[in-house]
Amino acid sequence: MHPSLHIHYKNFDLKQYFKEGRGCRTEGTFRSPNDFGINKGLANLSYLQKIGRQINRRLLEVERVSHNSGLSGDSIQRVVQPAITEDGKKSPGMKFGQPRVMALFLALTLFHHLIDGFRNHDLRQHVANLLGVSVAEYTSNQMTYDLRRLRLKGLIYRPPRTNRYYVTPYGWKVARLFSRLDARVFRPAMAMFTGNDAVLPFPLRSALDRADAQLDLLIYQAFPLPKPSEKLDTFREKSLTSDS
Repeated sequence: MHPSLHIHYKNFDLKQYFKEGRGCRTEGTFRSPNDFGINKGLANLSYLQKIGRQINRRLLEVERVSHNSGLSGDSIQRVVQPAITEDGKKSPGMKFGQPRVMALFLALTLFHHLIDGFRNHDLRQHVANLLGVSVAEYTSNQMTYDLRRLRLKGLIYRPPRTNRYYVTPYGWKVARLFSRLDARVFRPAMAMFTGNDAVLPFPLRSALDRADAQLDLLIYQAFPLPKPSEKLDTFREKSLTSDS
């Protein structure tokens, strides 16, 4: 049994499967060209083929990024730290680990954004669901602010005279990397550390014990505990001061 991937947008189907069990094949099926603002007719066939190829390439690009979503330290700092854009606009930082930020990144990884992008209310519904709140609690103003943050960071873009947003290749990398780190590293690690019956692997426990020992040594060197005789002298000095 070979795996297959299916993505649906209105009447359009995008699927990826193994052809004859060997090569990976990616193809889309247009059942209603009107879904993409194109009228039916042979004259529009070449344009429809162009759109289909763009959709296929976008899926393959996302899969390539998903396979290797590593980023340099500068690229990560560009996301998490506040900055000023080239045209002088303030770009707020998007801190890793903040629930709202992580919900935004996870929502950006949804495959159906590949076909025709997304609008404000589309992403807002997904982010609200991931946060476990209602759409009324995650307001339209908050979504607009978050879209502005994503756009100024170069993670999404909006073509002129449209209300649709598209994830950039850089945005796919950031969203995939941050979502994977949260799901595969930080959440399991926090569960391991905070669980009542947490049992750490021996190499990790040994390394943490060594780190704790070194930290205790640094604290002792910075604030050495007084010797018993020193404690007694300090007590006598305080007593004499209080008597006088």
